[in-house]
Amino acid sequence: MDGKLLARLGAVVFVAVAVTATAIEMTRKEEEPPAQASRPSEDMPADPLRDAQRRCQLLGEAAARDAECLRTWAETRDRFLGVTPAPARTAPQHDDGR
Repeated sequence: MDGKLLARLGAVVFVAVAVTATAIEMTRKEEEPPAQASRPSEDMPADPLRDAQRRCQLLGEAAARDAECLRTWAETRDRFLGVTPAPARTAPQHDDGR
């Protein structure tokens, strides 16, 4: 066989396989994910942290000066990093020496 003829035959076979694969892919129906999986469960209790995050999101730039938003962001960061917040410090008790 001639080299040119072999190259042309290879190209025709390649194009035929590509066209067939494209036709199969275009006619294939995609499975739709279950509708219930995309909806949040109504049985889940509302997360107060998420509600606070939404409130801060709506505040926009003013949230950077809002003490509640700063606390919410700190709590979110701690939850994400898996850090347990340090217990609140109490005032040191002084012994009067008696």
